[in-house]
Amino acid sequence: MGGGAEHPGPPALRPFGLVLHHDGSWTHDGQPIANRRLREAFDRGVRFLPGEGANGEGVFVVTLGHFRGQIEVEEAAFFVRAFEPETGALALSDGSVEPLDVASLRASPRDAALLCRVKRDLDPAGLLARFGLGAQAELFDAVEEAAEGTGLRIAGVWQRLPEL
Repeated sequence: MGGGAEHPGPPALRPFGLVLHHDGSWTHDGQPIANRRLREAFDRGVRFLPGEGANGEGVFVVTLGHFRGQIEVEEAAFFVRAFEPETGALALSDGSVEPLDVASLRASPRDAALLCRVKRDLDPAGLLARFGLGAQAELFDAVEEAAEGTGLRIAGVWQRLPEL
């Protein structure tokens, strides 16, 4: 057999100027990305690669077709687009659906928007997801006061909310 050239793996990941901001907006080299369809494609293409990157802690990338590039994440890489109180399901910006971990809820130090942990299959501590205004309103509409305190009833089970 002929000695063909070996195919190197994908190029090393490094930042290329794409930033996902705390409010869900995107910029490239400081310039806002105005195209709605491109922003939506970036939202759906966010991935976490555990163990990759220079420090081995993992990196966030955006994937579009065969392209993948490392991104800078200001606060949360995923955004909660909807909350279903009957099941506790969160619809995330990457198109996935996950159950809400009520105990992981906390307020953002930036502006008090709700944050929670998701994607525990990729990182045992979970990755941050930030609630959009609509999803946050859906969650607050489901809050109940009980003798035990303030909580949510998800799939018929009452769960105490952490101090926010």
